[in-house]
Amino acid sequence: VAPHVSELSEALARRGHDVHVFTRRGEFDKYDNINDVHYHRVDFDKSGDLLYQMDRMCDAMFDSFGKIQKIFGRFDVVHGHDWHPVLALNRIKFEHQLPYIQTMHSTEWGRNGNNFSNYWISKEVSHREWLGCYESSQVVVTTELMRRELKQIYAVPDWKMWTIPNGIVVGKMHRALDPGRIKERYGIHPLSPVVLFCGRMSFQKGPDILVEAIPHVLRNRPDVCFVFIGEGDMRDNCERRARELGVQGSCRFLGYTPSSVKEEVINACDMVCMPSRNEPFGVVVLEGWDAGKPVIATESVSIINNFQDGLLAYIQPESVAWCINHLLHNPDEIKKLGRAGQQRIDAEFGWDRIARRTEEVYRRALGNASTAP
Repeated sequence: VAPHVSELSEALARRGHDVHVFTRRGEFDKYDNINDVHYHRVDFDKSGDLLYQMDRMCDAMFDSFGKIQKIFGRFDVVHGHDWHPVLALNRIKFEHQLPYIQTMHSTEWGRNGNNFSNYWISKEVSHREWLGCYESSQVVVTTELMRRELKQIYAVPDWKMWTIPNGIVVGKMHRALDPGRIKERYGIHPLSPVVLFCGRMSFQKGPDILVEAIPHVLRNRPDVCFVFIGEGDMRDNCERRARELGVQGSCRFLGYTPSSVKEEVINACDMVCMPSRNEPFGVVVLEGWDAGKPVIATESVSIINNFQDGLLAYIQPESVAWCINHLLHNPDEIKKLGRAGQQRIDAEFGWDRIARRTEEVYRRALGNASTAP
């Protein structure tokens, strides 16, 4: 979510808007101006459970909002992302009489494998997602799949939703490098094909599905190597399962890596694999395409056109393995799909294009606010 917010904000600033981002402070200064975007970072009590922390964050954001508005002048519209700032957004709506837009990047239902959890924190997160969709003037989703998901689980009406994809800075991931040298750094033969998983090691993202697919690939191509970038609660299980299957020698679990390492590996790999059980958008698809790589994903990823700019598998290991084997047997298709993905990046996913669409949402929200009783 953080790259989406910062890169969209910069694109809006380039189009002449005065953009202020309210976020957590962390290790940074309380105020920054980066590429003409004002960043206001708040401190808050980080003790207690997740909900307690988010409550304190929302209090701090609301207080900061009022102070900053006195300095810079009245804001026109507020734009929140996911459930975390919803309580602050609602206070701003009612106490400052400002409309807000809610972008839903994912849902608690999806993160739990397309199920509602009985855990009390999860229930409250779902409630805040519903509340943000209900109280906001407009709701932005990144795919038609997410649009249908919000209609199904939160009864969000069609007229209120806008489908605007995530974006990427064109050329952000592409690097001119020697793939063989990068592979050697991880003990991989320079000529061995590499399949890359990049994302959270969580049930939602399906790294275990890829692990289960590995034996079906190695039977045909024993030289293939599988690189996993990311941390999460499934990492230990995936490493253990790789040992049980006897494929640990063909796997590299890198954990969390700096962005520079991620960029090198994406450019060195032969294909990117996203075996997600639920995928609201899939920024990794854009990153793979930007680097000119073909992307294999499951049917939960809606932005891929099957056999045109990527391959879509069923959410099962055998299907994922079939897609990997298909590309390994057809190297020309690897190049063709990678080029097609790059062309879509240029045509559809640049931030300036997405900023123009977002302006339409803001105009609708402002129009609704001006006609409200």
